[in-house]
Amino acid sequence: MLLSATLPHGSIDTNEKEAVEKKMTDHEQYTPGPASGAQVIKDGVQKDKDKWTLILVRELRHSPEKVWQALTDPAHLREWAPFETDGNLGTVGTLKLTWVGTPTPLETTVTRADAPKLLEYNDTRWELEAYSGGTRLTLWHSIDRRFISWGAAGWHIAFDVLDRLLSGTPIGRITGGDVMKFDGWQRLRAEYAKQFATE
Repeated sequence: MLLSATLPHGSIDTNEKEAVEKKMTDHEQYTPGPASGAQVIKDGVQKDKDKWTLILVRELRHSPEKVWQALTDPAHLREWAPFETDGNLGTVGTLKLTWVGTPTPLETTVTRADAPKLLEYNDTRWELEAYSGGTRLTLWHSIDRRFISWGAAGWHIAFDVLDRLLSGTPIGRITGGDVMKFDGWQRLRAEYAKQFATE
């Protein structure tokens, strides 16, 4: 039985309303840990000298197959990632990727999709390695050097949201302009800036 089909236009059924309120409460209770697991490659790798490569490593308590699905499936991406896609990233080919807060989708080419170990598209590379019953996830992302600490802080929070989603305790996506308003983001950004010697 679909309860929402019987409700007046614009109404939210009680279960859906409770889920939204719970996510909001979980957002408020979430505090990111200290800056860790990140490094940058500042030169010698990129043709574009204004871009540095952020390398962020996180150990997750979930299998590589489960993490792979979260990295590639559009429905999963909408729950944690700072972008959305109009197709599955797990297949080599072209699709549209839209960063949260930007109106224009980017044509994105998936160049490698070796499930559940390696995913590459545009200026992003994901490596998944089975580790201690879970997954060591490594992100390589080329970012304008002026915003490298911003990117590190944003991905740090996105990885926390991903981990909670995969654990069955989702707190909802924290991305775009919302992440900069989020308690703890400024601290993380400053910690990464100090770590990367960008300020």
